[in-house]
Amino acid sequence: MGANVAHKFRTGLKPQVFVESMTKNQDTYQNWSDAFSWEDEQDRAFFASLQHRDDLRCLILAAEWCGDVVRNLPVVLHALKETDMPVEIMVMEEHLDLMDEFLTMGGRAIPVVIFADMGGHVLAKWGPRPKHVQAVMTAFKQQNPDRNAPDYEDKIKVARAEMLEQYGEGTGYQQVIVKELRELLSSI
Repeated sequence: MGANVAHKFRTGLKPQVFVESMTKNQDTYQNWSDAFSWEDEQDRAFFASLQHRDDLRCLILAAEWCGDVVRNLPVVLHALKETDMPVEIMVMEEHLDLMDEFLTMGGRAIPVVIFADMGGHVLAKWGPRPKHVQAVMTAFKQQNPDRNAPDYEDKIKVARAEMLEQYGEGTGYQQVIVKELRELLSSI
């Protein structure tokens, strides 16, 4: 990926500190976290198999006000907990320089999960949402490139509602994230 994030190591928050310090959405975050379960023991075993990989580090750009963070971060953290990989949460507003290196279609979308080696070389990234949910926003941005168009706000509300539909009512999306992370980590 070319980027290097070594200068950001040890500047973020431990996941537990981030969650405990939340003043917005903590209950919703906790509900999604409590709802997580491993549906496929092979997935859990894969993440546990990474415990021997002492060459990997993870930085996660996040903010407590973001619905995608509140919904997706619990899944990412449950999966990464199995790996014993060092994980740091980088509060977006405090790390805009890093955020601006990992834009999604030119915008600041979070969470962004960055996997790097010990030297800080970025090996892979995931986020801000599962691919099938992100596809809605991708299509919206392609069809509505002008943020100043008079109907932009109305149309983005429709796109956000469609993204919520794609997430679905239950926790099925969580297994999608687990599979996407497994696929990503299998390649590095």
